[in-house]
Parts: sequence; structure tokens; C-alpha cells
Amino acid sequence: MIREITIPLIYIVGDSISMHYGPFLEFYTQGRFRIMRRKGDAVAMQNLDIAQGANCGDSRHVLEFLEARLKLGDFQPDLLLLNCGLHDIKRDLANGAIQVPEEEYAGNLQRIVDLFRSHSLPFAWMRTTHCVDEIHNVKHAPPDFRRYAADNERYNQLADRVMTAAGVPMIDLNGFTRRLGSDEELFCDHVHFQEPARKLQAAFIAGWLSSWEQKNH
Repeated sequence: MIREITIPLIYIVGDSISMHYGPFLEFYTQGRFRIMRRKGDAVAMQNLDIAQGANCGDSRHVLEFLEARLKLGDFQPDLLLLNCGLHDIKRDLANGAIQVPEEEYAGNLQRIVDLFRSHSLPFAWMRTTHCVDEIHNVKHAPPDFRRYAADNERYNQLADRVMTAAGVPMIDLNGFTRRLGSDEELFCDHVHFQEPARKLQAAFIAGWLSSWEQKNH
């Protein structure tokens, strides 16, 4: 009897950073993993700072999307790669208000953990990539919001605590990316990365997935 080979399905829920490394991740994992994400790349690419199409945005949008998607009853990837954080830490230029307050962010992540547990859905958390105050808020400042490195670090720490307490595996894309070179070389705008960095991010994630598959299949 010939044993049927099933290629694991990896589903990505993330922001525009994941949209940038996504095509390279698909290329690097051809024949080993099926990589999927929410549809709407073309729509999302029109403005990467807005949660639309394949860009899932902040933790509120991610939670809403996952709740709605799981209600359909046909969503069971072998592993879900999850990230939200960069949209959560946006601060309104007019009043400095943060988009998703700390307590709500931690609560949203905990609700996502509980949601996945109730559906027996395995997932891994992708640590949010960094931002640099001088680059984000001066050199390439967006017209209506700002992000700050201190907020980014604090929200990563909040996520670390939630995921560690829940025993969720984490992929340190933040730490990996920061070791790739100087910030001036890495960024192509306020928060996104040059193509060479995207390729290396994808290779890093592909390596993590290979290790995960060996442990779980």
C-alpha cells in the first residue's frame, strides 16, 4: 500500500511585514508546506498602514477575524503563524492616544489563546519586528500617526508573558531581524524592510517550520 503524503498547511495571520516575507516563504517551502493567508494582497498593498485585505491589522481586527473564521467550522490548518502589534502601538498624531491600550492588547491575546485552545488549533506566535524613532517619526514620518520603540518593546514583553504562560511556541523574528545589519540598511520606509531582509526573514521562518515539522510529524 502506498502511503499518502500530506503536505502540512501553514496559515499566516499577520500584518504587512508578513505580506512582505510571505512570497519568499512560499518559495523556500515549496513541496514541504502549503502557505496560506487571508485573501486580498492587492487591496492591502494599496496602503500598508491600513488593516484591509490580507493585512489583518491590530489585535482587535485579528480577534474578530479569527472568531468569524472559526465559526465557519472548516478552518483547521496544521499550524497557524500569528502576529499583531505594530498596528496596536500606533499613536494618533493629534492627541498621542495609542490605538490599542496595553490592557486590551494583553486581553485580546489571551482571548485568542483561549479561542485556539477551545478549537484545538495549534499556533505559534511571531514576535513583532522593531521600529526606530528617528527613522519612523522623522525620516519617514507617516502623515497622521507615530510609533515609538519603547511602546514596541513593551508590547512585545506583554505578548511574551501571555504566550509563555500559555506554553505557546514563539518565533523571535524581532531578535533575528535586528541582527541582520544597521537600521539604515534594513528599513525601506518607516517600518518595512528592504527585500534582502525579507528574504532572510523568510529563510529564518522556513528553518523554524522545518524544526517544528520534525518534532510534530
